Amino acid sequence: MAAAFNPALDLSISRIIKAPRPRVWAAWADPRIFEQWWIPAPALCRVVAMELAPGGALETEMSENGGAFGPHLSGCFLSVEPEQRIVFTNALTGGFRPAESPFMTAVVTLADHPQGTQYAAHVMHKSKADRDMHAELGFDDGWGTVIGQLAALLENPA
Repeated sequence: MAAAFNPALDLSISRIIKAPRPRVWAAWADPRIFEQWWIPAPALCRVVAMELAPGGALETEMSENGGAFGPHLSGCFLSVEPEQRIVFTNALTGGFRPAESPFMTAVVTLADHPQGTQYAAHVMHKSKADRDMHAELGFDDGWGTVIGQLAALLENPA
């Protein structure tokens, strides 16, 4: 069950990706593909852990300007419905262990569309302050950029 969108606490973004849903799913499920689009370029992403199952860890690191890799996201998958929906949070880490600094829970849905796949992300926050901070940090630009990178990767395979 998905929570209804609450504009005081939530942010959302969606895009049509001109690729079939199984290919979009594979870009989430394969860490090597995920690393290519998950963080806005030119920063680099490294997947430390990706256990695509409820309770599984999702941990990424990033490198900016050729520097050392450092923490980016440490979270936990809550629900995984292949080719349909992924729910993850940074309120928990792998194994459903409580995290030190919870910030958000994201619901990513994939649906068939005449042009490919409707990709939507609904990101929920515990407070209006956290939602506003995420918006001010560039939610639309950041999440929009990575969805754009995902689309470019899948729509224009090399």
